[in-house]
Amino acid sequence: MSKKRITSKELAKLADVSSATVSRAFSPTARINKATREMILSIAREHNYQPNAIARTLLGQRSRLIAIVVNTIANPCEAEELDVLVHRLQDRQLMPIILCCAAIEDRLPLMRLASTYQVDHVVVFSDMISANDALEIFAGLRPIMVTLEPHHHPEVSAIEIDGASAAEELVNKIVDDGRKHFAYIAGRESSWIDQKRKGWFETALEARGLQFEAFGRGDYTYDAGFKEAVMLLRRHKIDALICGNDVMAIGARDAAVQVLARRVPEDLAIIGQDGIAMASWECHDLTTLAQDHVKFIDAVIELIEQDTSESDAARKVRLTCSARWGSTA
Repeated sequence: MSKKRITSKELAKLADVSSATVSRAFSPTARINKATREMILSIAREHNYQPNAIARTLLGQRSRLIAIVVNTIANPCEAEELDVLVHRLQDRQLMPIILCCAAIEDRLPLMRLASTYQVDHVVVFSDMISANDALEIFAGLRPIMVTLEPHHHPEVSAIEIDGASAAEELVNKIVDDGRKHFAYIAGRESSWIDQKRKGWFETALEARGLQFEAFGRGDYTYDAGFKEAVMLLRRHKIDALICGNDVMAIGARDAAVQVLARRVPEDLAIIGQDGIAMASWECHDLTTLAQDHVKFIDAVIELIEQDTSESDAARKVRLTCSARWGSTA
Protein backbone atom coordinates (compact mmCIF):
# COMPACT_ATOMS: atom_id res chain seq x y z
CA MET A 1 0.00 0.00 0.00
CA SER A 2 1.37 3.42 -0.97
CA LYS A 3 2.01 6.07 1.66
CA LYS A 4 -0.55 8.84 2.00
CA ARG A 5 0.60 12.08 0.43
CA ILE A 6 1.00 15.16 2.57
CA THR A 7 -0.24 18.62 1.62
CA SER A 8 1.91 21.64 0.74
CA LYS A 9 1.02 23.23 4.09
CA GLU A 10 2.17 20.09 5.92
CA LEU A 11 5.38 20.06 3.89
CA ALA A 12 6.02 23.73 4.74
CA LYS A 13 5.55 22.95 8.46
CA LEU A 14 7.93 19.98 8.32
CA ALA A 15 10.56 22.05 6.48
CA ASP A 16 9.95 25.10 8.70
CA VAL A 17 9.45 27.37 5.70
CA SER A 18 6.56 29.31 4.22
CA SER A 19 4.12 27.85 1.69
CA ALA A 20 5.49 30.34 -0.86
CA THR A 21 9.00 28.91 -0.37
CA VAL A 22 7.66 25.39 -0.99
CA SER A 23 6.06 26.62 -4.21
CA ARG A 24 9.34 28.19 -5.36
CA ALA A 25 11.23 24.96 -4.60
CA PHE A 26 9.18 23.15 -7.24
CA SER A 27 9.52 25.92 -9.86
CA PRO A 28 12.73 25.44 -11.89
CA THR A 29 12.94 29.15 -12.73
CA ALA A 30 12.14 30.55 -9.26
CA ARG A 31 14.86 32.17 -7.17
CA ILE A 32 15.58 30.13 -4.03
CA ASN A 33 18.65 29.16 -2.05
CA LYS A 34 20.06 25.88 -3.44
CA ALA A 35 20.37 24.26 -0.03
CA THR A 36 16.82 25.25 0.89
CA ARG A 37 15.48 23.80 -2.36
CA GLU A 38 17.33 20.50 -1.84
CA MET A 39 16.12 20.27 1.77
CA ILE A 40 12.49 20.81 0.74
CA LEU A 41 12.70 18.32 -2.13
CA SER A 42 14.30 15.74 0.16
CA ILE A 43 11.48 16.04 2.70
CA ALA A 44 8.94 15.93 -0.14
CA ARG A 45 10.36 12.64 -1.42
CA GLU A 46 10.40 11.20 2.09
CA HIS A 47 6.73 12.02 2.61
CA ASN A 48 5.52 11.27 -0.95
CA TYR A 49 4.61 14.88 -1.73
CA GLN A 50 3.92 16.03 -5.29
CA PRO A 51 2.75 19.56 -6.20
CA ASN A 52 -0.75 19.73 -7.65
CA ALA A 53 -0.58 21.48 -11.02
CA ILE A 54 -4.38 21.46 -11.36
CA ALA A 55 -4.75 23.20 -8.02
CA ARG A 56 -2.31 25.90 -9.09
CA THR A 57 -4.38 26.46 -12.21
CA LEU A 58 -7.55 26.86 -10.15
CA LEU A 59 -5.77 29.50 -8.08
CA GLY A 60 -5.27 31.56 -11.22
CA GLN A 61 -1.68 30.58 -11.97
CA ARG A 62 -0.51 29.38 -15.39
CA SER A 63 -1.23 25.74 -16.14
CA ARG A 64 1.94 25.31 -18.30
CA LEU A 65 -0.19 23.19 -20.65
CA ILE A 66 0.11 23.68 -24.41
CA ALA A 67 -2.62 22.35 -26.72
CA ILE A 68 -1.12 21.09 -29.99
CA VAL A 69 -3.68 20.42 -32.72
CA VAL A 70 -2.45 18.15 -35.53
CA ASN A 71 -4.00 16.05 -38.26
CA THR A 72 -2.17 12.85 -37.30
CA ILE A 73 1.03 11.66 -35.69
CA ALA A 74 1.31 8.81 -38.22
CA ASN A 75 2.61 11.13 -40.97
CA PRO A 76 6.45 11.18 -40.84
CA CYS A 77 6.60 14.95 -41.39
CA GLU A 78 4.24 15.77 -38.53
CA ALA A 79 5.92 13.14 -36.34
CA GLU A 80 9.37 14.69 -36.91
CA GLU A 81 8.09 18.17 -36.12
CA LEU A 82 6.24 16.99 -33.03
CA ASP A 83 9.31 15.19 -31.74
CA VAL A 84 11.31 18.43 -31.86
CA LEU A 85 8.45 20.50 -30.44
CA VAL A 86 7.74 18.18 -27.49
CA HIS A 87 11.40 18.22 -26.47
CA ARG A 88 11.57 22.02 -26.79
CA LEU A 89 8.47 22.34 -24.58
CA GLN A 90 9.74 19.86 -21.99
CA ASP A 91 13.04 21.77 -21.78
CA ARG A 92 10.95 24.79 -20.74
CA GLN A 93 8.87 22.83 -18.20
CA LEU A 94 5.82 23.03 -20.49
CA MET A 95 3.51 20.05 -21.02
CA PRO A 96 1.90 19.30 -24.41
CA ILE A 97 -1.65 18.05 -24.92
CA ILE A 98 -1.72 16.54 -28.43
CA LEU A 99 -5.05 16.46 -30.29
CA CYS A 100 -5.28 14.38 -33.50
CA CYS A 101 -8.08 15.49 -35.82
CA ALA A 102 -7.80 13.49 -39.04
CA ALA A 103 -9.96 10.51 -38.02
CA ILE A 104 -12.66 12.56 -36.26
CA GLU A 105 -15.57 13.90 -38.28
CA ASP A 106 -16.78 16.43 -35.69
CA ARG A 107 -13.56 17.93 -34.37
CA LEU A 108 -14.92 20.89 -32.43
CA PRO A 109 -16.01 18.90 -29.33
CA LEU A 110 -12.44 17.60 -29.06
CA MET A 111 -11.15 21.17 -29.15
CA ARG A 112 -13.66 22.24 -26.52
CA LEU A 113 -12.61 19.37 -24.25
CA ALA A 114 -8.98 20.52 -24.49
CA SER A 115 -9.99 24.10 -23.68
CA THR A 116 -11.47 22.95 -20.35
CA TYR A 117 -7.93 22.18 -19.15
CA GLN A 118 -7.20 25.92 -19.16
CA VAL A 119 -4.23 25.62 -21.49
CA ASP A 120 -1.86 28.55 -21.67
CA HIS A 121 -1.33 28.35 -25.44
CA VAL A 122 -2.75 26.59 -28.49
CA VAL A 123 -0.72 25.75 -31.60
CA VAL A 124 -2.76 24.63 -34.63
CA PHE A 125 -0.89 22.53 -37.18
CA SER A 126 -4.07 20.96 -38.54
CA ASP A 127 -5.59 22.45 -41.69
CA MET A 128 -8.93 21.02 -40.54
CA ILE A 129 -9.37 23.66 -37.83
CA SER A 130 -9.94 27.28 -38.89
CA ALA A 131 -8.60 30.36 -37.17
CA ASN A 132 -12.18 31.40 -36.36
CA ASP A 133 -12.85 28.06 -34.62
CA ALA A 134 -9.61 28.30 -32.64
CA LEU A 135 -10.42 31.85 -31.52
CA GLU A 136 -13.95 30.89 -30.47
CA ILE A 137 -13.06 27.70 -28.60
CA PHE A 138 -9.85 28.89 -26.93
CA ALA A 139 -11.32 32.21 -25.86
CA GLY A 140 -8.83 34.57 -24.26
CA LEU A 141 -5.82 32.98 -25.95
CA ARG A 142 -3.96 34.04 -29.06
CA PRO A 143 -3.83 30.92 -31.27
CA ILE A 144 -0.66 30.20 -33.21
CA MET A 145 -1.66 29.02 -36.70
CA VAL A 146 0.87 27.17 -38.85
CA THR A 147 -1.49 25.82 -41.53
CA LEU A 148 -1.03 28.33 -44.41
CA GLU A 149 -4.73 29.14 -44.17
CA PRO A 150 -5.20 32.74 -45.37
CA HIS A 151 -6.48 34.91 -42.55
CA HIS A 152 -6.18 38.46 -41.28
CA HIS A 153 -7.09 38.08 -37.62
CA PRO A 154 -5.26 40.59 -35.42
CA GLU A 155 -5.60 38.14 -32.49
CA VAL A 156 -3.88 35.25 -34.29
CA SER A 157 -0.12 34.69 -34.52
CA ALA A 158 1.03 32.78 -37.58
CA ILE A 159 3.98 31.14 -39.29
CA GLU A 160 3.96 31.73 -43.03
CA ILE A 161 5.82 29.24 -45.22
CA ASP A 162 7.04 30.38 -48.65
CA GLY A 163 8.28 27.76 -51.09
CA ALA A 164 7.90 29.76 -54.30
CA SER A 165 11.62 30.30 -54.89
CA ALA A 166 12.46 26.66 -54.15
CA ALA A 167 9.70 25.46 -56.50
CA GLU A 168 11.05 27.76 -59.22
CA GLU A 169 14.56 26.35 -58.76
CA LEU A 170 13.29 22.77 -59.00
CA VAL A 171 11.12 23.43 -62.06
CA ASN A 172 13.83 25.38 -63.90
CA LYS A 173 16.37 22.62 -63.42
CA ILE A 174 14.21 19.75 -64.61
CA VAL A 175 12.80 21.81 -67.53
CA ASP A 176 16.35 22.62 -68.57
CA ASP A 177 16.98 18.87 -68.42
CA GLY A 178 14.28 18.45 -71.08
CA ARG A 179 11.12 17.73 -69.04
CA LYS A 180 7.95 19.01 -70.68
CA HIS A 181 5.02 16.93 -69.42
CA PHE A 182 4.16 17.49 -65.76
CA ALA A 183 1.64 15.86 -63.43
CA TYR A 184 0.76 16.55 -59.78
CA ILE A 185 -0.46 14.18 -57.07
CA ALA A 186 -2.28 16.30 -54.51
CA GLY A 187 -3.47 15.57 -51.00
CA ARG A 188 -6.84 16.39 -49.51
CA GLU A 189 -8.96 18.77 -51.58
CA SER A 190 -9.73 20.83 -48.46
CA SER A 191 -6.06 21.29 -47.54
CA TRP A 192 -4.83 24.89 -47.68
CA ILE A 193 -1.28 23.62 -47.45
CA ASP A 194 -1.69 21.44 -50.52
CA GLN A 195 -3.34 24.23 -52.52
CA LYS A 196 -0.52 26.59 -51.63
CA ARG A 197 2.15 24.07 -52.55
CA LYS A 198 0.55 23.23 -55.88
CA GLY A 199 0.30 26.95 -56.60
CA TRP A 200 4.06 27.43 -56.15
CA PHE A 201 4.76 24.88 -58.86
CA GLU A 202 1.98 26.10 -61.15
CA THR A 203 3.46 29.61 -61.07
CA ALA A 204 6.94 28.28 -61.80
CA LEU A 205 5.64 26.21 -64.72
CA GLU A 206 3.69 29.13 -66.18
CA ALA A 207 6.89 31.18 -66.23
CA ARG A 208 8.38 28.49 -68.50
CA GLY A 209 5.28 28.28 -70.71
CA LEU A 210 4.16 24.97 -69.21
CA GLN A 211 1.36 23.62 -67.01
CA PHE A 212 0.29 20.46 -65.25
CA GLU A 213 -1.25 18.10 -67.79
CA ALA A 214 -2.69 15.61 -65.32
CA PHE A 215 -3.65 15.39 -61.66
CA GLY A 216 -4.08 12.68 -59.08
CA ARG A 217 -5.36 12.92 -55.52
CA GLY A 218 -4.19 10.91 -52.53
CA ASP A 219 -4.15 11.12 -48.76
CA TYR A 220 -0.41 11.66 -48.17
CA THR A 221 0.26 7.94 -47.70
CA TYR A 222 2.67 5.62 -49.51
CA ASP A 223 -0.20 3.52 -50.87
CA ALA A 224 -1.93 6.58 -52.30
CA GLY A 225 1.24 7.72 -54.07
CA PHE A 226 1.78 4.23 -55.48
CA LYS A 227 -1.78 3.82 -56.77
CA GLU A 228 -2.14 7.33 -58.19
CA ALA A 229 1.20 7.12 -59.96
CA VAL A 230 0.24 3.88 -61.68
CA MET A 231 -3.00 5.40 -63.00
CA LEU A 232 -1.40 8.68 -64.09
CA LEU A 233 1.55 7.10 -65.84
CA ARG A 234 -0.64 4.59 -67.68
CA ARG A 235 -3.09 7.24 -68.89
CA HIS A 236 -0.78 10.14 -69.69
CA LYS A 237 2.56 10.85 -71.29
CA ILE A 238 4.34 12.17 -68.20
CA ASP A 239 8.05 12.79 -67.72
CA ALA A 240 7.90 14.81 -64.47
CA LEU A 241 5.79 14.02 -61.42
CA ILE A 242 5.45 16.32 -58.41
CA CYS A 243 3.80 15.01 -55.26
CA GLY A 244 2.11 16.78 -52.35
CA ASN A 245 4.50 15.21 -49.84
CA ASP A 246 7.59 12.99 -49.68
CA VAL A 247 5.75 9.83 -48.63
CA MET A 248 3.52 9.87 -51.71
CA ALA A 249 6.59 10.63 -53.86
CA ILE A 250 8.36 7.54 -52.50
CA GLY A 251 5.27 5.45 -53.30
CA ALA A 252 5.12 6.97 -56.78
CA ARG A 253 8.79 6.17 -57.43
CA ASP A 254 8.30 2.54 -56.42
CA ALA A 255 5.22 2.27 -58.65
CA ALA A 256 7.06 3.72 -61.63
CA VAL A 257 10.04 1.38 -61.24
CA GLN A 258 8.38 -1.82 -60.03
CA VAL A 259 5.09 -1.82 -61.97
CA LEU A 260 5.75 0.21 -65.11
CA ALA A 261 9.50 -0.37 -65.53
CA ARG A 262 10.13 3.35 -65.80
CA ARG A 263 13.65 4.55 -65.06
CA VAL A 264 13.94 7.31 -62.46
CA PRO A 265 15.16 9.91 -63.26
CA GLU A 266 16.02 8.98 -66.85
CA ASP A 267 12.40 8.44 -67.97
CA LEU A 268 10.62 10.17 -65.12
CA ALA A 269 11.68 12.89 -62.69
CA ILE A 270 9.95 12.74 -59.29
CA ILE A 271 9.83 15.54 -56.73
CA GLY A 272 8.39 15.36 -53.23
CA GLN A 273 7.68 18.00 -50.62
CA ASP A 274 8.49 18.23 -46.88
CA GLY A 275 12.13 17.24 -46.61
CA ILE A 276 11.60 14.42 -44.11
CA ALA A 277 14.61 12.44 -42.92
CA MET A 278 13.41 9.27 -44.67
CA ALA A 279 13.52 11.05 -48.05
CA SER A 280 17.30 11.40 -47.77
CA TRP A 281 17.90 7.72 -46.97
CA GLU A 282 20.13 6.13 -49.60
CA CYS A 283 17.36 3.75 -50.68
CA HIS A 284 15.10 6.73 -51.51
CA ASP A 285 17.43 9.70 -52.15
CA LEU A 286 14.44 11.84 -53.10
CA THR A 287 14.57 15.30 -54.62
CA THR A 288 12.23 17.42 -52.54
CA LEU A 289 11.04 20.90 -51.70
CA ALA A 290 12.31 20.87 -48.13
CA GLN A 291 11.38 22.75 -45.01
CA ASP A 292 13.85 23.16 -42.14
CA HIS A 293 11.84 21.44 -39.40
CA VAL A 294 14.11 22.55 -36.56
CA LYS A 295 13.96 26.20 -37.64
CA PHE A 296 10.19 25.81 -38.05
CA ILE A 297 9.69 24.51 -34.50
CA ASP A 298 12.08 27.13 -33.11
CA ALA A 299 9.76 29.73 -34.65
CA VAL A 300 6.77 28.11 -32.90
CA ILE A 301 8.61 28.26 -29.57
CA GLU A 302 9.53 31.89 -30.22
CA LEU A 303 5.87 32.76 -30.74
CA ILE A 304 4.89 30.93 -27.54
CA GLU A 305 7.53 32.78 -25.54
CA GLN A 306 6.62 36.14 -27.07
CA ASP A 307 2.95 35.48 -26.34
CA THR A 308 3.86 34.88 -22.69
CA SER A 309 5.13 38.47 -22.55
CA GLU A 310 1.45 39.51 -22.74
CA SER A 311 1.98 42.00 -25.54
CA ASP A 312 -1.23 42.90 -27.34
CA ALA A 313 0.19 42.43 -30.82
CA ALA A 314 -0.11 39.18 -32.75
CA ARG A 315 3.02 38.22 -34.63
CA LYS A 316 3.82 36.79 -38.03
CA VAL A 317 6.95 34.77 -38.82
CA ARG A 318 7.93 34.03 -42.43
CA LEU A 319 10.09 31.02 -43.31
CA THR A 320 11.32 29.87 -46.72
CA CYS A 321 11.81 26.39 -48.13
CA SER A 322 14.77 25.10 -50.11
CA ALA A 323 15.40 22.63 -52.91
CA ARG A 324 17.08 19.46 -51.67
CA TRP A 325 18.46 17.49 -54.57
CA GLY A 326 18.52 13.71 -54.67
CA SER A 327 18.74 11.12 -57.42
CA THR A 328 15.08 11.26 -58.52
CA ALA A 329 15.35 14.52 -60.52
